[in-house]
Amino acid sequence: MKIHDWVKKSVGYEIYPRSFYDSNQDGMGDIQGIISKLDYLEYLGVNLLWIGPFYPSPLDDNGYDVSEFCDVDPSLGTLEDIKELIQLAHQKSIRIIFDYVMNQTSDEHPWFIESKSSTNNPKREYYLWAKGKGKNPPNNWGSFFGGSAWNYSQETDEYYMKIFSNKMPDLNWSSKNVQNEMAAVAKFWLDLGVDGFRMDAIAHLGRDMSFKDSTLKEENGIAYDWSKFSNREVLYTYLNNLHNQVFSKYSCVTIGEVGGGAKLDSALRYVNQEKPAIDMVFNFDSVWCLNDDGSTNVVELKKTINYWITGSRKAGIYLPQYWTNHDHPRAMSQYGNLEYFKESGKLLALVLLGLYGLPFIYNGEEIGMTNVDYTQLSDFKDVSSQNYFKMNQNKQSEQEMMEHIRKSGRDHGHLPMQWSDEKYAGFSNKSPYLKVNGNYKEINVQQQLNDSDSILNFYKQMIELRLKSQYSKTLIDGDFKLVLARHKQIFGYIREDDTFIITVLANMSNSKANYRLTDKEILLQNYEAHQKGVLQPYEALLMVEVK
Repeated sequence: MKIHDWVKKSVGYEIYPRSFYDSNQDGMGDIQGIISKLDYLEYLGVNLLWIGPFYPSPLDDNGYDVSEFCDVDPSLGTLEDIKELIQLAHQKSIRIIFDYVMNQTSDEHPWFIESKSSTNNPKREYYLWAKGKGKNPPNNWGSFFGGSAWNYSQETDEYYMKIFSNKMPDLNWSSKNVQNEMAAVAKFWLDLGVDGFRMDAIAHLGRDMSFKDSTLKEENGIAYDWSKFSNREVLYTYLNNLHNQVFSKYSCVTIGEVGGGAKLDSALRYVNQEKPAIDMVFNFDSVWCLNDDGSTNVVELKKTINYWITGSRKAGIYLPQYWTNHDHPRAMSQYGNLEYFKESGKLLALVLLGLYGLPFIYNGEEIGMTNVDYTQLSDFKDVSSQNYFKMNQNKQSEQEMMEHIRKSGRDHGHLPMQWSDEKYAGFSNKSPYLKVNGNYKEINVQQQLNDSDSILNFYKQMIELRLKSQYSKTLIDGDFKLVLARHKQIFGYIREDDTFIITVLANMSNSKANYRLTDKEILLQNYEAHQKGVLQPYEALLMVEVK
């Protein structure tokens, strides 16, 4: 599908509302908190905000368990606040996309309350119901959060499907009524002025409606067979209908989350001219390119990013780029290095913002926020973390569980934003709903705003270079080609058009790296000086040659 020109000329910034800034000092971030930081976002230079879920929710899963699709959670503000946010952001030439939660609702949503009340309720078909096998679930399918993909409901003595948490029943997209209801939700927000959506868990709308057991190997009676509810053929019809009914009538952008292990041919099913559905797909493939010792597997990372870029360009489609989001570990902890804090933080900015595609920064990434430093299991609040503890408490020691969650848990992405070295990181005057990271006195926005050599100001420089310089066209539309593809330390690539050749070299390791390439004029670097033919640990260069 053809991408709107404004999309290509954007740098995105994801905000998790509850963790961004607390304007009313109740310990939780809110919509007015985002509004109060628009000047900061304008200073940074981003011009597209992805706002995470702010809808009414019992917060079983960080707001992705929605109890009302067309309103705002009272703890975060009002519908008038959202209108104000859209209006003021637009005045600053900042566009906004919202999370469009499509796969599930909360079990406290009025639709589900009706649906579970009786087998002949008109809303029964809005969800996926089945009788159990004796005292067991209808089949052996597993949930992404562990355990069965079904939960028992005593009201009608049947089970409902839930591929995430028990409190998040899955919508039945085979119902025309559900399709029409969800189309109305999208239209509501677009009419309010939003510029598009990040479409949550989009790959799972189609199901194997036979509900037959999976033949995959079972673990404690459960088969974790994602093929039963991922990327199924009917999904593309649902999305094509949604495009024709709603999206095609607006100058909006639609970005679907398709998870890990996706392939290009799968992405092309979502993004095509013959049966248009959405504009782009997020995948998780570039998030987990690590060696066994936790260091960056640079060769795998290059291979993965190159696969998606070259394949997308050849197919004539666009793609989003990011290091991390609300579901993943912090980029600094994943691919950076605290011993080389400034250097590696700047390297991540330079590599990401030089790539082909629409780059997204996750809030706090621009100052090098890190994974949590929690010391107790009770500090971790995320539902998937808590499920992990329950499932492994008799198999692993507390230390082993802590070690696992410190590396891969989702709490990292929900940490309160570190605004200053004041108590609670300047996020709030009150103890936040989630414990702040202990390093906020050293890593915060205020300190970095006042440091011209900070990671934050390097991000600002790089964003400006991408969007507002003579090199913008090359960085946005230029060809992409890997260099030093087999080098185990250096991530290197060239962006080229008929005007400039831009070369990016980045040593993503903690030891020196030698290279053999012709040096060009250095436009941006993260060390004060460069020694030809050698990159220091986490040294990154952006070089340019006029054609």
